[in-house]
Amino acid sequence: MTARPEALEKTYDFVGIGLGPFNLGLACLTEPIADLDGVFLESKPDFEWHAGMFLDGAHLQTPFMSDLVTLADPTSPYSFLNYLKEKGRLYPFYIRENFYPLRVEYDDYCRWAAGRLGSVRFGTTVTEVTYEDEVYVVRTERGETYRGRHLVLGTGTTPYLPPACRDLAGDFLHNSQYLHRKAELQAKKSITIVGSGQSAAEIYHELLAEIDVHGYQLNWVTRSPRFFPLEYTKLTLEMTSPDYVDYFRALPEETRYRLEKQQKGLFKGINSDLIDSIFDLLYQKNLTGPVPTRLLTNSSLRSAGHADGTYTLGFHQDEQDKDFEIRTEGLLLATGYHYEPPAFLAPIRDRLRFDGHGRFDVARNYAIDVTGRGVFLQNAGVHTHSITSPDLGMGAYRNAYIIRELLGSEYYPVEKTIAFQEFAV
Repeated sequence: MTARPEALEKTYDFVGIGLGPFNLGLACLTEPIADLDGVFLESKPDFEWHAGMFLDGAHLQTPFMSDLVTLADPTSPYSFLNYLKEKGRLYPFYIRENFYPLRVEYDDYCRWAAGRLGSVRFGTTVTEVTYEDEVYVVRTERGETYRGRHLVLGTGTTPYLPPACRDLAGDFLHNSQYLHRKAELQAKKSITIVGSGQSAAEIYHELLAEIDVHGYQLNWVTRSPRFFPLEYTKLTLEMTSPDYVDYFRALPEETRYRLEKQQKGLFKGINSDLIDSIFDLLYQKNLTGPVPTRLLTNSSLRSAGHADGTYTLGFHQDEQDKDFEIRTEGLLLATGYHYEPPAFLAPIRDRLRFDGHGRFDVARNYAIDVTGRGVFLQNAGVHTHSITSPDLGMGAYRNAYIIRELLGSEYYPVEKTIAFQEFAV
């Protein structure tokens, strides 16, 4: 295929690679800025956000104001409220009196926004990035070349598989595939969910609700010591703030890594209402007799094998220091996501900064290159920016910050302090 003339003739102010919610938000916020010319490249043919987890009634864990633009620019035409107005659903949303958009609704909102932008190139897979004549040269699978003075990486995270399952045979699945393979999973005589967090809880609740119809044994095993609720108190929410970013980023690297492990419950916990709903459903199901289901905590997956259509899973109960096994036909891993630096960055690796653990050393301004303002990273910075990194509500703030770095001046107001409490002494 012949490269687009526009891709050959010009040098953009920046090239965005990947189009999840964060880079999509950047595209919306930069669209009206005459002095900033960017292009966004996405390998998928259309916007897609966790389509395998569009369970009935599943909603965001952040309010509608954490949309693509509002917390940077409440007047933007790309706001969630403007989307509702154009779709004729603003009054029903108002009457609903619920701050939290449905997950499928948020995905449709993002598709709506992407469809209004001229800077987005879907179906464009990046294969290599080089640095030539003080410009980043981005080459694609179709032979196109895009030149940019800056890069903004928004390639996102990929499903994480525990070491015991990385070479495992059979038809097990990650929760990102759940809805696409739900019927196949429910045809099994037994199903085991491994993992914790909101996704595991949503899937367990749905499979438990339909257990009488299909008659499977249902297990949920987590290495966490309990089914942690997402902590959502207001003083804790102040940790999603520029104040806390400043504090956390200034801590020693080893302290930040220790806190990264300790703070997972602050953004990977389960909605407390869902925990209560699971208990209530278990209570209801047990009224007529024991339900074929098990919930196990403190249990780490150590080994996994597959033979004759059955998985043998080896667990270790950490507090008791005991090993045990579960045999199951169906295996679903709700084990989260992790970030891997894209292979296409290999030619410019010497221009990027890494910390002592081999991960990107993300500066306070979200840059990861040696100049401190050439390559910016969306998300993937829990080890440097704490729980603000994956939080949808901080996406607009980060983009306003990145836009200021790209322009050299402040276009959208960038908050410096919003918290009542003091994190540093």
